[in-house]
Amino acid sequence: MSPDAKDKNKMRDLERPGRSPAHAPTAMAATSHTLSTQTALNVLEAGGNALDAAIAACAVQCVVEPGSTGIGGDNFCLYAPGGEESGIVAFNGSGKAPMAANAGWYRVRGINEIGRDAHSVSIPGAIDAWFQLHQAYGRMPWSGLLQPAIGYARDGYPVSSRVHRDLNSEYALLAAEPSTAEALLQNGRIPAIGKRHAQPKLAKTLARIAKDGRDGFYTGPVADDMVCYLQSRGGLHTADDFKRTEGVFVAPISGPFRDLTVWQCPPNGQGVIALLLMKAMQKLAVDRNAGPVGLERVHREIEVCRMAYQTRALYLADPDFAAVPVEEILSDAYARSIVERIDPAKAQFPAPDMTLPKHESTVYISVVDKDRNACSFINTLCHSFGSGLMPPESGVLLQSRAMSFTLEPAHPNVIEGGKRPMHTIIPAMAAKDGRVCLCFGVMGGHYQAMGQAQFLTRHIDYGLDIQEAMDAPRFMPDPVTGEVEMEGTIPAELCAALTTRGHNLVKP
Repeated sequence: MSPDAKDKNKMRDLERPGRSPAHAPTAMAATSHTLSTQTALNVLEAGGNALDAAIAACAVQCVVEPGSTGIGGDNFCLYAPGGEESGIVAFNGSGKAPMAANAGWYRVRGINEIGRDAHSVSIPGAIDAWFQLHQAYGRMPWSGLLQPAIGYARDGYPVSSRVHRDLNSEYALLAAEPSTAEALLQNGRIPAIGKRHAQPKLAKTLARIAKDGRDGFYTGPVADDMVCYLQSRGGLHTADDFKRTEGVFVAPISGPFRDLTVWQCPPNGQGVIALLLMKAMQKLAVDRNAGPVGLERVHREIEVCRMAYQTRALYLADPDFAAVPVEEILSDAYARSIVERIDPAKAQFPAPDMTLPKHESTVYISVVDKDRNACSFINTLCHSFGSGLMPPESGVLLQSRAMSFTLEPAHPNVIEGGKRPMHTIIPAMAAKDGRVCLCFGVMGGHYQAMGQAQFLTRHIDYGLDIQEAMDAPRFMPDPVTGEVEMEGTIPAELCAALTTRGHNLVKP
């Protein structure tokens, strides 16, 4: 077969509407917003490295995509200096529960679950993560990296179609909080698509962080504003909780997918579940004629996902507080046991019992620079617009990540003072022959572990190019309700066949 013929098998039909992969000779940046991508490329052209570009791009997204991320959220990162697999480092920038928090405190007050209020706000870890990562690997001056974001917050940015939709979907949440409504609405209305929108208070906070580093966020006027506000809403947060916030460099974990080694951050994030899904999906039959969205494949992927996420619900927690059985979860025997439990004729919900020993909104950024430094970078507020709470002076939209805790006393993910909650955000890398060859991630809360596994199997097992693998229709069973969210591009006849097998299908 000629080289051209081989390439043709990897190409989409260029006569059909769609997007082709982007290619670049020296460096690449991928984000979910054009202004963010432009910022990353500008930083690279100015001599910054992949980490500098990722921080600057994320700071911009914290302004121009307020529903997806913010400086009041958390961050995880994988970084590979020179693209060498042996040098991959992981950073856990997830914030902790206030030291005074414990399940008993809530139960005594009749609170059975953490709602979308002040109690949902774990201490934001993103700014500390950015600062520590920059101290360790950055090349450009810290203060310069935040200037593009400061400019957009001060002078305004055009509201994109996606941001307009996000504002519409959460209008009631935003309008209910005066400080949030003042910052994100215009005279109580949603800014029109293309309308310039500024956040002057956030601009001042970003300028303070640019000048004073992490201390500009975790101490002084900004921290005081956050603490006083949260306490006024019943929160247990203290100035010391903010001052002591510190993310950590951690040893990454890995697992195989075909001839690749896939790297993830360890728990409290769900990267271990992504690796479990990848290992299990390798045991499913690959029918290239039916494609990745054929009946048998979709049914089995749904069932594998149910069982993997049940594993997450049972065992995933902060390893400083609970023994998370990572080795057992990633064992070949456990992946095999999941596949063997699939009923080929019908859906199973609740999923079958698992047998291990007892022990919502985000932005993702990928940057590779001319020196092959690779940065897989993810930042989140948890739900769309996080908690919806914003202190009156700082303009910081606060996350809702503490809703990931449970109040069940014996559960490994029960809320405790100084504990990190189970996290859904997971940056990833894949390496071959000792070199990073993919720097990737998925946005979409709980979907991220399933999304990474779907992306890899579609790209590698089914031969779709990078863009086609991302564009292919997505689906996922809700780990709580059992409903299967199906994108509208999935054929009606497939949906009907899945319904016959007992799947309850809904649109996301």
